[in-house]
Amino acid sequence: MPNLKTLAFEIGTEEIPAFDLKHATAELGGLMSQALEARQIPFGEIKVYSSPRRLIAIVSDVATETEAVDEVFRGPSATIAFDEAGQPTKAALGFARGKGVEVDTLELREEDGVSYVFASRHISAQQVSELLPEALGEVITSISWPKSCRWGRTRALFSRPVRWLVALLGDDVIPVKFADLVASRETYGHRVLSYGPHEVSSADQLVPVVEASFVVPSEQSREHIIRAGVERIEKETGLQASLPPKTLTEVVNLTEYPTVLVGEFDDDFLQVPEEIIVDAMLMHQRYFPLYDKDHRLTNQFIIVSNGDPACGDLITEGNERVVAARLYDARFFYQEDLKQPLEAYLERLDEVVFQESLGTMRAKTERVVALATSLAEMASLAADEKEDIVRAAMLAKADLVTNAVIEFTSVQGIMGSYYAAASGENSRVAQAIADHYRPRFSGDDLPESQVGRFVALADKLDTICGLFAVGQGPTGSSDPFALRRSAIGIIAMLEAGLPVKLSDAIDLSLNTFESSGVDFDLPQVSDQVMDFFITRTKVLLRDGGVLPDSIDAVLAAGVKEPAVIGARSRALDEARKNDPETFADLATAFARANNLRQEEMGLDVDTALFSAAESELSEAIDDADRRLNEALASDNYPKALQVLAGLRQPIDQFFLDVMVMDEDQALRRNRLSLLNRFVQVFAAVADFGLMAKK
Repeated sequence: MPNLKTLAFEIGTEEIPAFDLKHATAELGGLMSQALEARQIPFGEIKVYSSPRRLIAIVSDVATETEAVDEVFRGPSATIAFDEAGQPTKAALGFARGKGVEVDTLELREEDGVSYVFASRHISAQQVSELLPEALGEVITSISWPKSCRWGRTRALFSRPVRWLVALLGDDVIPVKFADLVASRETYGHRVLSYGPHEVSSADQLVPVVEASFVVPSEQSREHIIRAGVERIEKETGLQASLPPKTLTEVVNLTEYPTVLVGEFDDDFLQVPEEIIVDAMLMHQRYFPLYDKDHRLTNQFIIVSNGDPACGDLITEGNERVVAARLYDARFFYQEDLKQPLEAYLERLDEVVFQESLGTMRAKTERVVALATSLAEMASLAADEKEDIVRAAMLAKADLVTNAVIEFTSVQGIMGSYYAAASGENSRVAQAIADHYRPRFSGDDLPESQVGRFVALADKLDTICGLFAVGQGPTGSSDPFALRRSAIGIIAMLEAGLPVKLSDAIDLSLNTFESSGVDFDLPQVSDQVMDFFITRTKVLLRDGGVLPDSIDAVLAAGVKEPAVIGARSRALDEARKNDPETFADLATAFARANNLRQEEMGLDVDTALFSAAESELSEAIDDADRRLNEALASDNYPKALQVLAGLRQPIDQFFLDVMVMDEDQALRRNRLSLLNRFVQVFAAVADFGLMAKK
């Protein structure tokens, strides 16, 4: 039994971007496992550690020697491996070469009465220390990064320059080479508190040595320290911190030895809109804002320092100066922007290009106003709502050229709302300007008002249709204009009851591009955009747990409106999952008729040829068709399914009493036409033929 030792591997770097580090940390264990398994190196548990300047893998119970292996491979039959003269064919030569043996070492053995060639190979035991340099080098180069860099005179690629390597198997150094570096037993600690180098005596000591040099090499531990510090400050101040997950992840992976501090700024800055202050703290400085018990923003904030805890006061003072400078800028920009009404900024939108082939943001605004006007008229909204929709659509993008939004881009729309209110616009218009970017992702809040939803629909649809018109729709790997996200937002608003037919809205939007001189095939692009929305709808439904064949059955009935696809698919799925009796009736009724129907027989029937069972079925079909249309008109899809399920009894009775394929051709044609009518009623809801077997 070979000896078992611990393997420690550390890649020391310049500071890795926070989200890249999180991804690499999750990836490292799998890469290490693959590299060891590929070389048949026995090993135990793999633990991964990380900080902004390092990635560490600790592997327990690594054997010092691989096991000897005897392998036997069966190749082609003898008749294929050798020609009539007994000479090896290309098949035999290729088989031998692939297994790393000489062709004359192949053996003939018989299995199930057939003679085959076999290759035998003996792999001797190897010292693991000789295999690890290549294996660990492979781990380094296999880590995937969104962006990589080169440095110095090396040709190596990594997220950030690699400054040191540690590789130890037990007490022994493994000489891994990468980027002109050779691994040693020297690691480095916190840049300020304990830089190093620090010698690591054995693999088991790597993590303790790193921890002793003021580095917390665990993402979970750093997050725990930060959260504990935040809770302490909350208790001391009586305030409540906001810890957005994205910003928290960044802060956790920007610090090696986090210390939580509290700072404050001049409360005069609270006169600036809250969103700018929060943006300045979260997005620009990675500070966490503090709120009072009424959830009002206060002039205190949380700092997570990576410096010397003994210098906390000095660190706090420095950060307070930084945030004060940002807030001075914010206040100045805000006050300057208020010196003229929001409408005055419209002309400057000609300075902002929306898309090379589609013109400026001013041109986009004009299209959105035209589209929003048409959509409001199509929905027969009240006159005051129409007026507010047009006004909000005209002003929605005006804040893009204001000083505040140029500096703090994440508050676009929100600042427009403030400026609109200050300019005397009514509250509904101001709110719609703030809301028109919503919903920004699946599950996000919808715009509060009908006005906001119409403006949001017009804006998002203009973007989608315009980019499809100029051949810039999303690909499998690229969606630079976030069209999928815009489509998800539109689908959410339609499903929430926005009184708009998407197919008509798409054509209205494309008409605005055609009238503005954009050259494209309108019917073709219209179909492409509708297919794009249908695909998004299918993805959303599948992600929500709806079975794929329920969706396909609805789509096969020719349904294209996302809200209808969603409602019908969910109703069908509910019937299958929660009311199996109803669904069994539906599936059975449809399957019995569908198996015999012949479309070429048409739908016309001669009632004079009816028997009692045929008359009963015909009357049931007419009654179901009427009730089904009523249910569909009110979007009551569960009721529609119940109506269809009610046809089970009359179709069963029909098949009991009637021979469909009668020798009398007139009776046969009449009965097949009756079955065609039966199936047509179902086709108005879904193609149950895609589901009946399931």
